Formats: sequence, C-alpha cells, structure tokens
Amino acid sequence: MRHLRSLREYVDALSEIGDLRRVDVEVDWNLEIGAIIRRCYDLRAPAPLFGSITGYDGSGFRVLGAPGGLSSRPGAPLTRLALALGLPPDASGQDIVEAVVAARARPGIPPVSVDPATAPCKQHVLRDDEVDLYRFPTPLIHGNDGGRYIQTYGMNIARTPDGSWTNWSINRMMIAGRNQLACLIPGPQHLGMIRAKWAERGEPMPIVVALGVEPALPFAGAMPLPAGEDESHFLGAYFGHPLEVVPAETVDLPVPATAEIVIEGHVATDPSDVVMEGPMNEYPGYNATAASPKPVLHVSAITYQDAAILPVVAAGPPVEEDHTGTGTMHAAEILYQLRQVGLPVSSCWFSYESAVHWLIIAVRRDWPEALGQDSRALADKISQVVFAGKAGFGVPKILLVEDDVDITDVNQVVWAFATRAHPTHGDIYYPDKPTAALSVYLDEQETHSYHAGKVVYNCLLADRFGPGGQPTKGSFANGWPAEIQQRVLANWHRYGFS
Repeated sequence: MRHLRSLREYVDALSEIGDLRRVDVEVDWNLEIGAIIRRCYDLRAPAPLFGSITGYDGSGFRVLGAPGGLSSRPGAPLTRLALALGLPPDASGQDIVEAVVAARARPGIPPVSVDPATAPCKQHVLRDDEVDLYRFPTPLIHGNDGGRYIQTYGMNIARTPDGSWTNWSINRMMIAGRNQLACLIPGPQHLGMIRAKWAERGEPMPIVVALGVEPALPFAGAMPLPAGEDESHFLGAYFGHPLEVVPAETVDLPVPATAEIVIEGHVATDPSDVVMEGPMNEYPGYNATAASPKPVLHVSAITYQDAAILPVVAAGPPVEEDHTGTGTMHAAEILYQLRQVGLPVSSCWFSYESAVHWLIIAVRRDWPEALGQDSRALADKISQVVFAGKAGFGVPKILLVEDDVDITDVNQVVWAFATRAHPTHGDIYYPDKPTAALSVYLDEQETHSYHAGKVVYNCLLADRFGPGGQPTKGSFANGWPAEIQQRVLANWHRYGFS
C-alpha cells in the first residue's frame, strides 16, 4: 500500500498517470474557477491545478479542483480515490470498500507528534491583526453562492471539553470577513454534538480547519465512525502507521504536519454571535438551502506553506466529492456493521449517480437458506442496522438485490430495480427515521426536525423462485456456452471491432 503523506505527493502521483491538468493561463477566482471545476466533473477531465489566478499574481498560491472526482482513464474511473487510499489506480469500487472494511476491524493508531520547526504547515505564521482570509485565492464557486467558500474539502478538527473525543470532519465554511468564517454545523452531526458540549460550559469551541491535507484524510473524515471514535486513529489503522501532527499555535488541538493552510480559532456558542451564511449548491445537486444565520468562527491564527494549494470542491449534481468520498466511506461502514451482526451481505455501494440517495446492498444468493426467513424479514433486519446509526443518517432509499448484480455498475442497478421490484408491494416503508436535511423533497417540518420516512426497495428474487429457480440473466456471460464466448473474444479484432 502506497501512503501519500501530503497533497503535493498526491498531485505528483496524479500528474505521473495523466490525471492532472496544470492550468497556467490566468483564471478568475470569481466564478471562472468554479465553472472549470464543474466542467471537469461533467467530462471526467483530469483534476485542474490552477497556478495563475486573477488578483493573486506573484503570490504563488494555487487551487486544486476536483481532488476526488471521477477519472476518464480507461477502466479506472476511481483512480483518484484509489491513489488517495494507497491502492493501485485501477482498483475497483469493491476493492476500495473491502480495504476500508478490513481496516475497521483493526485497532486504531493515534497520531504522533513531530517537530514543528520542520513541519511544512508552519512555514508562515500569522496571528491576531496579521490574519487575513482574503490572502488566499478562495473562489466564488457557483453563481448563486452566498459567498466565497474556503472550506469545501478540508478537515475541521475539534475536541470535547473533557478531552475524551477528537473529531475530524468536513463541513462547509464561508468567508464572512477578514478574520471570520460562517459555519454550517448541524446539531445531529458529530461536530454539532461537540459544539453543544462547549455551549453547556458557556465557552466557544476551539477548532482547527486544515486545508490541503494528505489525500486519505478527507476520506477518513467522511468515515461515519460511532460517536467518541477518532477518525485519525482509523487512518492510522488503515495505513498501519500514525498520522504526523504538530500543535496548533493558539488552540490546544493537533494539526496535520503537511497541511497546506491551517486556520485556527473558536466557533461561537453564544446564540447571538452569528452571521448570514449560504446559499450554496449542495450534494443533492441543487441550490436548495437559503441564507440563514450561522455560528461565527473567530480566527486567531493562520499558518501556511510556500505556494500553498487550496483544494476546492464545486458541489452540485453527481459526480463530485460529496458522492465519491461520503458515498464510498459510508458504504464501507454500513457493510462492516451488517457483517458484524451476521447478515449474509456480499457488498454495499452508494450510487454516485443518485447523489448518494440510493444505497445498494447485495446479499448472497443463498440468503433464504442462511437466514430461514423471507425478504421482508431480511429488509427489516437490514433497516434496523442502517437507519439506526450515523452511517445511515443520510440514507433515504435502500435497493436490496442479490449479488448476481454488480452494484457498482449503475446500468445493472437500474435494470435490477426496474425489473425486480414489484410496483405494488416491492417497497417497504419505515416512517419517522433520523435523516439528513438537504434533500429537496423534504417538507419544512422534516427539514427542521431531521426526521422523515425512509424506504427499502425489495429487488430480491431468491424467496420468490426457490433454489435453482431464479431467472437467468441473458447477458454475454450467462447466455452462451463458454467456448462461444472465448471464440468471440479471441476474434473480436478480426471481426473489425476496436
């Protein structure tokens, strides 16, 4: 496993395989960068690295777009995810999920402190009146955004007042002034829980916002570990050695040593210390969140590297990092949890194309014999696990299929859903479950309560047809004798096909 320990190593690795585009012509931070990033998602173009930005000539600062987007490299659409997680660039979705699941079973390895004098993140240190967030070429990403979002792909690092739990997560943050950020921190999320503990003490929450961290860290931050568990410990378990950190300048928190830009300060817990934030395009694919008062992060220090790189996600319709990062890591955690309770689950996958609104779960084809129960009972068992935890908080719809379907192939998923789910009794409803609040179909009460109905679509065949009686797919692999398949494959170019 190849551990890339900095964003710069990751940029070099992408460049080596042709999945990075250095954009040297001048581009404007005001909407142009965001539009280029969006176009790169749509075309699966290489990740753009912008080196010449209007108003920032001579600063050396750079912007990396689409750091975890899909690639158009033949047979390797998940190249960026695979490299970030230390796997070969042609690793499949299931390869990635299984690597993450394997790490969940290992003991966590906490970070290790290194010498701050040699840490790249400490090359420049700004405090107090020197702090100026406009120093960096933060783009206005979308035409209808409420402001410039500097935090779209970094780590928010916070700790409970008693020091027992450090959380690493990604939540959007918008520049609200030279030394202020407006923060989206939903109460049910772990960062919101920690902020609530500081509010109980009547104190602001210390926080570090680390931007441009090593490429696996945002994926660890997207991992829906149970409350109280530390994502940096999971990262250590995944690679088998600890993350290197240094102390922050003005708060008692760790900082990834190779971070490009680090913002330190305190998030207000006083209900009156707010500023307007939003709207912003979000992962369901819509600009659906109106501007509203949000807590202020008061910045006390900034540290950064020479020629610092700011990673930027242009959130919106699939496929972008909200889908690849969150979808992949949540699928892995759900698979781990389902296996922990002994269910015959082969794999889990979030359809990126559904904006992670479809969780597809594949079970072994012998599941009726393994469980001795029907598909409704299986759906109930699965829903009890998925809908109860953090990993399933944002899951509104589950598609339950047998593992003759490649659930990472959206074409096979759509085919199975359309042909196997009965139109009148193929859906099983579960009312009033905890839910994320950004889906546009939610009504106002559901949005504010974080509760709504969820559904399992039963696309299972085994208990309808019995052992050996299931319909056989009429695919190339199933519909012809092996010798005919081999002959056709061997003669494919002779037939005149490329």
